[in-house]
Amino acid sequence: MVEERLNLEPEVQEIFQSIDAGRNFLLSGGAGSGKTYSLVNVIRQVIAENPTAKVACMTYTNAAVKEIEERVNHKNLNVSTIHDFLWDSIKHFQKELKEALIFLANNEEVSKISIEEVNPVPDNYYAVLPDGVQYKEFVRIREGIISHDELLIVANYLFEKYPKLSSIVKDKYKFIFIDEYQDTSKAVVETFLTHFKKSERKNIIGFFGDAMQAIYEDGIGNLDDYKGDEAEKVNEIPKKQNRRNPQLVIDLANKIRTDGITQEPSADPKAPNMADGVIKQGTVLFLHSTDGNINKVEEFLAANYAWDFNNSKETKELNLTHNLIAGKAGFRTLMDIYDDDPVIGLKTDILNKIKDNKKNNRPEIEINEDDTFNTVVDKFELKNRQRVLKKDILLADPIKAELYNQLKDKPFSEVRKIYLNKDALIDDKKQDEDDENRKGSKRDNLIKHLFKIQNNISLYQNKKYNEFLRVTDYRFRITSIASKKTLKENIEILVNVGDNTIEQVINDANEKGICLIDDKLIAFKENKEYLYNRVKDVKFSEFQKLYEYLEGQTPFSTQHKTKGAEFDNVLVILDNGGWNNYNFGNLFLETGSASVLDRTQKIFYVCCTRAKENLAVFFHNPDAQVIAKAKEWFGEENVIKID
Repeated sequence: MVEERLNLEPEVQEIFQSIDAGRNFLLSGGAGSGKTYSLVNVIRQVIAENPTAKVACMTYTNAAVKEIEERVNHKNLNVSTIHDFLWDSIKHFQKELKEALIFLANNEEVSKISIEEVNPVPDNYYAVLPDGVQYKEFVRIREGIISHDELLIVANYLFEKYPKLSSIVKDKYKFIFIDEYQDTSKAVVETFLTHFKKSERKNIIGFFGDAMQAIYEDGIGNLDDYKGDEAEKVNEIPKKQNRRNPQLVIDLANKIRTDGITQEPSADPKAPNMADGVIKQGTVLFLHSTDGNINKVEEFLAANYAWDFNNSKETKELNLTHNLIAGKAGFRTLMDIYDDDPVIGLKTDILNKIKDNKKNNRPEIEINEDDTFNTVVDKFELKNRQRVLKKDILLADPIKAELYNQLKDKPFSEVRKIYLNKDALIDDKKQDEDDENRKGSKRDNLIKHLFKIQNNISLYQNKKYNEFLRVTDYRFRITSIASKKTLKENIEILVNVGDNTIEQVINDANEKGICLIDDKLIAFKENKEYLYNRVKDVKFSEFQKLYEYLEGQTPFSTQHKTKGAEFDNVLVILDNGGWNNYNFGNLFLETGSASVLDRTQKIFYVCCTRAKENLAVFFHNPDAQVIAKAKEWFGEENVIKID
């Protein structure tokens, strides 16, 4: 086994020195350093040296789970998401789960777990719960159903309260490896590095990731509080090589990094960023203009650098938010419905006011059972900063007034339950067509149904007839050549949607047997009538644009979603989209709020390091100081004004 270790890369050999010493470890590696490669080698060697020991490996995406499973296929290896691992560890302890939910719901400091109608929650609240506490894609605490965020809180509480739980997990898994650790919640890290210590059983926890790629708000970011040279601390092992990016991108990325790691091109002549044993140089461009026209930027890159924006696998345009993409990609109306509904925004303001009054012990405004939405709005008299009633602002706009009138006479108890979330529209986006869908999409049942319809249309249009026949609901009616002919006529009518609305296409697809209206859609129309009424009149052709975006058939991606991916050509649009958490101007000037600067540096680092060949950054109308810094980072000859 010692001889086998000598064939491993130096960083992995250091990991095994930590394992031999019984120490937890952290492999820190920048973008393109081959952290997954190291992780796989560690797993293989651990299994070889410990053939009877069970190994758990946790990562964030199901694509990563599948990749690791394919590269290490062994009965003693359990690869899963962190959420699935935690749920598997606690799901059988139903008595303790119920007690935990009640305790946390009664804890005012735990805002994510509460039962609004019951305060305090009695000890016997879950006495009759037929299926016990469940973990699902949605949350209904009053029914004992928790989702992703609540699971992390509940698991942390149970591991803290019951050291025996840590012993059970340690007995089961001698090794636990966590990939992309920087995106792991603080509660998860606390479970493994603090609560586990209450158990005297021994096991090894290994972390793999990059603090500079900590771009999610709920992630721990780094393990600085746990690292150190002492035996009980986590041993950090840096990995400095870069196998992905060309030299100029590496140089730029090193100027952005703030954690002391300076990346170097890989010494492996077969690394992707090598050509004939020599590191590729690549290109880095800082483009700017006064008019902010992105089309001109794309035309410039296509004409002068041969970028192909029709090839979504090779070229990506990265924007900070889906909202910034919606207009360009052609699904602006749908995005506004799900993410900017004015009436639901007013309802949310009222609920926030209720919470605020409770939190600050202010007199509560009485809401009666039979109060309509309009009655409650009038009771609260919410105003904007200019002291104008928000209701009056809504009613002054004919379109918004029409929306308000749909809900004004409904019971407030009913309206308060209407929630619109853009994740229900745009969750589960692919980077390109070959990506696998993640498990647990948050898409709602209306969008899922529209996906079924468009999937039928796309398969037929792309002449994937066998696949089309497998998915169309008409397959049950195919009994003769005549029925196949009818199917062909029906789908071709559906393909030519023209200006038909979403509701017209849903009904046409149902009548023609292509995609039948099922119980889930019927329930959606009944339970989410307001949302359905808003979406049904949108043209189906706009949904088709959304479909193309979500299926990775466009050059557009959000900057967060692109993490972990790589493309030949990457165009980064530096526009914060009104999001105050980021400020790209301050990024270049290195000023402003420390937290905003840190967040912006990290997202910029992630974006730049996606480029395998060429990187371009576009900044609309930068001031002289920004341009001066850009020349320092990119090189004076690479800072270009687009006319």
